Amino acid sequence: MFGKEIKQITVEELKKINNKKTVIIDVREQNEYDAKHIPNAINVPYKTLIKNPSEYITGTTYLICNSGGSSRKAVRKLSKKEFDVIDVKGGVNAYGHRYGLIRTQKLVVEDKKTKK
Repeated sequence: MFGKEIKQITVEELKKINNKKTVIIDVREQNEYDAKHIPNAINVPYKTLIKNPSEYITGTTYLICNSGGSSRKAVRKLSKKEFDVIDVKGGVNAYGHRYGLIRTQKLVVEDKKTKK
């Protein structure tokens, strides 16, 4: 139905190979990435990655999003251009349920002295 099958990996398989040399791109928007992401993932929003993939992909690269839809779509498009990309099934949500996530959301603290 969708043509050529895409490469995929489970969150369990990714956890086993994830280290500082593993290239993982989180294709969600910056604010979503800042709220929670998996270890060693870098943030390159979907539209940016699709527009300039060669700036970010130099070898085998794992793509992840919230639940797998956007990363799967990106893998389909980039595979047609001969990039070695692999979709992470279940995305950040599946990884988080199984292993936990890194949270980097910045807290905004109001300064009561300047508030009128």
